Amino acid sequence: MALWDRIKESASTMQTQLVAKKNDLKSGAFRDASMAMCALVAAADGTVDPSERQRVAQLISANEVLQNFPADDLRRRFEENLDRLTTDFDFGRVSVMQEIAKAKKKPAEARAVVQIGIVIGGADGHFDKDEQAVVREACYALGLPPHEFDL
Repeated sequence: MALWDRIKESASTMQTQLVAKKNDLKSGAFRDASMAMCALVAAADGTVDPSERQRVAQLISANEVLQNFPADDLRRRFEENLDRLTTDFDFGRVSVMQEIAKAKKKPAEARAVVQIGIVIGGADGHFDKDEQAVVREACYALGLPPHEFDL
């Protein structure tokens, strides 16, 4: 199986698992951590062009699990995290990782945050090394072993 097909299949599997847990993923900590994860994946290479920002925003609004929350609220939180990362990536990353770590207390939410990162990263069919690295780093912040997600 080609790498691109495996990435698409993995992202699809993660999304299916997320939808199955949708009713358990309604906390503010999950919301905040998810938006931080989306911003981190979008800015993984240190830059975010307008088309990438728009693509991730569309993925957020279309994601069935994230529809537990008002779209305007999600967009605002995503943009705030993205602004932190684009202003000063290294300093912003510390702040964004703190947001992600909010989900650590509930293992199901922590796993769902990582899965959202993988879904967002693999949505274009290319889960690149930078995206994998930031999701792996988020696993550590959440107390989860990266190998559980093939990272």
